[in-house]
Amino acid sequence: MKINTDGVLLGVFAAPNSEQVRRILDVGTGSGVIALILAQRYSQAVVDAIDIDEDSFACSKLNFRNSIFADRTNAFHIDMESFESTNAYDLIVSNPPFFIDSLKNADMRKMRSRHSSLSFYRSLFQKATELLTNVGSFVIVWPIKVRDRIVDLNYTEALNCYREVLVQSFPTSEPFRVISFFSKNGSMSYTNELFAIYKAQNVHSDRYQDVLKDFFTIF
Repeated sequence: MKINTDGVLLGVFAAPNSEQVRRILDVGTGSGVIALILAQRYSQAVVDAIDIDEDSFACSKLNFRNSIFADRTNAFHIDMESFESTNAYDLIVSNPPFFIDSLKNADMRKMRSRHSSLSFYRSLFQKATELLTNVGSFVIVWPIKVRDRIVDLNYTEALNCYREVLVQSFPTSEPFRVISFFSKNGSMSYTNELFAIYKAQNVHSDRYQDVLKDFFTIF
């Protein structure tokens, strides 16, 4: 579970309203790929990355150390609720566990990365609200059904959802993921857009290639 489409799309789409991005937090960093994409995109930013899984933490730490962004990327082995920072963040991102109240995977590490509880999402939005600057953004990629459930429970009420990217497999497909953008600024108007990964079977869309060409060598 090192690199997936959800993660890389979050990395290339995540952008706060302000261009002055100096500090970024990646919650549940895994291998660190999202943090590295953001370090490449925001050349002046320091990126902090946290993960509760020890092996994921070790993997991200190694990847950071071996990258050209080693002096601006920091890995922490800690759970989200315990993480504290004296710095506020201009951008917080998360590609969180996306199954709620479903059959658990027998593999403990996969279970932790794929499955979550409602309390996790409540804590995630509380922590994002606590650590965001007044003009910063919290950006999350999640299944639409999970988004709808969390919104219905009012876990997001302290933040304003001002933009969403609805991810489709093909232009005619129903969206299966959504990248949601939240801010403390309640005056921002809501916008959304569709984003198709493929234009034909096994053929990536022109836009997919365009947004990932700076990160994927195949483009």
